[in-house]
Amino acid sequence: MKKTSARIREDLARLHEQLKRAETRDAERIGRIALKAGLGEIDITEGDLHLAFEEMVNRFQQVRGAAGERGRRVDSRPAAPPIVAETALSPAGQTGEA
Repeated sequence: MKKTSARIREDLARLHEQLKRAETRDAERIGRIALKAGLGEIDITEGDLHLAFEEMVNRFQQVRGAAGERGRRVDSRPAAPPIVAETALSPAGQTGEA
């Protein structure tokens, strides 16, 4: 049976609302985790933070792809150290190393 354009628009609107609710749940979950980890306490630009999140996503996608399962590491190498943006190290962005 062929759907009318009005019915398709209704379905799209319903799916759009479901997507917004799912994105809100994901954002709240990630935000809670970030705050618990202390991310709200560091001085970092939004751009640097976005880059750090992209790097984290890439790292976990590589782990998932290699393991074939979610989050399980298949090699004996230690996990990558936490990503620290230079702006979070000191107000001048210096590490203090000479």
